[in-house]
Amino acid sequence: MKRTVLFWLVAGLVGFALLPWHMTDAGFFSFEWLTDSEPSSGLSLVISAGHWWLAPIGLLLAAALAVVLTSKRPVARAKNTLALAALGLVWVALQGLVIVRAGPRVLEDLLTGETINAGQSAMGVGAAVCIAGLLFALTVSMSQSGKGRGDAFVVSTIGLIIALVGVFVFFPVMHILVRAFEVENGYNLTSFFPRFFSSDIWGLRCLASDRSCGVAVNSLFLAVLTGVGTTLLGLSFALIFTRTDFRAKKLLRILTVIPIITPPFVIGLALILLFGRNGTVTDFAADLFGMEKTRWLYGFWGVYFAQLLSFTPIAFLVLIGVVQGVSPSMEEASQTLDADRWQTFRYVSLPLMRPGLANAFLLGFIESLADFGNPLVLGGGYSVLSTEIYFAIVGAVADPAKAAILAIALLTLTLSAFLLQRMWLGKKSYATITGKADSGQNASLSPMVKTLCYGTALPWAALTAVVYSMIVFGSFVKLWGYDHSFTFAHYIRAFGVDFSTGRLSGVAWDSYFTTLTISSIAAPLTALVGLSTAYLLVRQKFVGKELFEFSTMLSFAIPGTVIGVSYIMAFNFPPIELTGTSIILIIVFVFRNMPVGVRGGIAAMSQLDKSLDEASITLGANSFTTVRRVILPLMGPAILAALTYSFVRAITSVSAVIFLVSAKHNMATSFIVGRVENGEFGLAIAYSAVLIVTMLAVILLLQLLVGSRRLRRTDRVQTTA
Repeated sequence: MKRTVLFWLVAGLVGFALLPWHMTDAGFFSFEWLTDSEPSSGLSLVISAGHWWLAPIGLLLAAALAVVLTSKRPVARAKNTLALAALGLVWVALQGLVIVRAGPRVLEDLLTGETINAGQSAMGVGAAVCIAGLLFALTVSMSQSGKGRGDAFVVSTIGLIIALVGVFVFFPVMHILVRAFEVENGYNLTSFFPRFFSSDIWGLRCLASDRSCGVAVNSLFLAVLTGVGTTLLGLSFALIFTRTDFRAKKLLRILTVIPIITPPFVIGLALILLFGRNGTVTDFAADLFGMEKTRWLYGFWGVYFAQLLSFTPIAFLVLIGVVQGVSPSMEEASQTLDADRWQTFRYVSLPLMRPGLANAFLLGFIESLADFGNPLVLGGGYSVLSTEIYFAIVGAVADPAKAAILAIALLTLTLSAFLLQRMWLGKKSYATITGKADSGQNASLSPMVKTLCYGTALPWAALTAVVYSMIVFGSFVKLWGYDHSFTFAHYIRAFGVDFSTGRLSGVAWDSYFTTLTISSIAAPLTALVGLSTAYLLVRQKFVGKELFEFSTMLSFAIPGTVIGVSYIMAFNFPPIELTGTSIILIIVFVFRNMPVGVRGGIAAMSQLDKSLDEASITLGANSFTTVRRVILPLMGPAILAALTYSFVRAITSVSAVIFLVSAKHNMATSFIVGRVENGEFGLAIAYSAVLIVTMLAVILLLQLLVGSRRLRRTDRVQTTA
């Protein structure tokens, strides 16, 4: 551990003395400073430019290094190093927040009493390396002092995730939530509560009349039904995949995943053209049965229908790994005791799936609350929190205070669901995978359960196939709904190639390659952070664990519109200036989609008995080796789910990035929204079809690379009771 602390302290000193402390105009990773004659490192700025406020950082690093090299007592050395590193991190944060390029100068020179006139730019590579050195020197020293059972890997992972969540979740969110207390002449705490508990938000007038409820009540009702519906559908699909001999599983797998890889507004547009007042299905039903054409699709039922289509794949991705993880030996023991297949499923298999069911419901519930696209297109007069927040921000009369109050109401619903889920799960053990060999076979489904699964999943899959066949059809006609003449014009305009010059002439190529690049970087980072967090929550005990778990869900609970605006407020000026760069897009994808990896990892890891970890540690392996050699090989479905979801959400997300894209880094969803606003529906649908095919290819590739988890010699389904 002493060598590890030395390494990070030396890295911090290198960042302070040699690397550029501030971000250059060319960007975070620019190397222009190598040829720049002006001072750029923290040390050179102190010596040449008189930026004395940077000097304590270098002095604290040097002092910590001296303590490590000279102190003979390990515990005292660790405590002193911890204190110096903590003080260094606090000073870095304070000097960065106080001394900025523009705005009021609130830090005064301690010697002269004069206000500092020279601000500073945003932090660059040197500052980032220095902060990393101080952070890991602190966490490793903390483990040396006896915290975290002396496990440096665990303590460092906790420290890193807390720091990342604090900077990229709490810091930007606080910028917008503080607006909830804003009034005309400043801030007022007492004005918050009347506005928060107003009837427009929590009103129940709909119970006594035909009028609409408050937006929070509308959102809650919709989210509960969506969570229940997506969980039941996801479980039906997961059981068909793992417990039946259904022959078209590959086709069914595509139909279960394809809604989640659909760009925004496409599902809503397809449903309108199918079930709208003048839609294809509506016209057919009116002509055949004489049914009156109505606008039933615009309102609660239309949004609920679209959300079931959109979010069922999330429940399926979480539940398929959980269903696969149920030990066959327990089901065989049940049948040995003369239980039939229904009793085995009801009293053995289903209770062991409880963590997965709870997590699938929670994700569906939160996704529904945060959904922006479907209520915007199909909501009609049914108002929900996400759209109200959007209109409060970008409406004719912007009201950031109202948007912040609505965001707090949304967080209240999310926190309540989180606490109820924990109460339902309790402290029971759901571990089914232990260190013992298991060569059994999963019990097949009872006829009743099998019929229910087929009766719900297969018609839903057929409906999904119809919706997406219409989307493909719409990309090959001149104007969907009016002129159905066959054409390739939309694809040529979007992805045309000039063969005479060898150049890509299509208007969509630039955003297409930018989207793939950013998504490919964000997906593994999202999976890494999410599954690491799940490991800490399931396998480790530490102070503030419940608060830590909720904080990981915070970014997922807030609508993407609020996240995007809060990122602009937080990262548009020093000390962290990222707007207009690709880094801010990667960061928002990582921390926006991380909760899916966390919940999926928790559901899968809850089934891995802790005796596996204990056996590995008993044989001399440390925590890092145990994670790498024991846990990760058993986490195939969770890893695949995290990678798949984070990749496709980075491509299909619109609300979080619509404010963050730039001319240099334009995303596919922003391009599609622009085409929809211009009335170029054919081009938007063609681009969406290309994105769907691209994401399907990537998902299949990830399936091949990650593989499937094998828990026994054979995974064939048992066909006899």
